[in-house]
Formats: sequence, C-alpha cells, structure tokens
Amino acid sequence: MSDLHIRDRRVALDKDGFLVDLDDWDEATTTALAVREGLTLEPEHWEIILLLRQFYQEFQLSPATRPLIKYVALQLGPEKGNSAHLNHLFKGTPAKLAAKLAGLPKPSNCI
Repeated sequence: MSDLHIRDRRVALDKDGFLVDLDDWDEATTTALAVREGLTLEPEHWEIILLLRQFYQEFQLSPATRPLIKYVALQLGPEKGNSAHLNHLFKGTPAKLAAKLAGLPKPSNCI
C-alpha cells in the first residue's frame, strides 16, 4: 500500500494504485493520480472519467473494456465510444486506468 499526498491530506492507495476508500475521490485526487501515471488530463479525459463514475453509480461495478466502450458509445456516440479513441486517451489500458483515475475499484478482469 502507498499514499498520495494532496495538499494537507493523505489518500491511501492499494498495491495497484487504486483508492482504498472510494470516498477519497475528488478532482484533485484524479489530477494527482494522473501525474503519477505520467498523464496530463484534457477535457476528453474528464468526459470519460465522469462518465465512468456515472456507470459505477448505475451498475455498482467498474466495467471491463468492452462494456466501457459500449457505454461510452451509447452516451457520447461512436466517435468517442471506440477502442482506438479510449486506448489513445488512457495509454492502451482504458478500463483499468480510467477506473483508477475515476476513483473506482479495479475492474475484476484486469491484471
């Protein structure tokens, strides 16, 4: 387990860098996690991150890649809901990295 220090608070992370307590999520946490991943967040990233949080609220799970792509396509259209777009945004691991940045649990089928 490791910690993420954001201003004056400590956020606990598990061995894979996911939040231990999902209630620790906020935009500052996402930005700090992105920096750890070497990623600069653009509006396109935030659109998917917030949509992923919506998915989690609706289904109570973090989606694997295929359900994520399908959900994004349904919500934002096929130009954004495709593997090429999501892989580009999230360094080839959209389900895992987007879930991490969204403060959600690791998708169950991700290694």
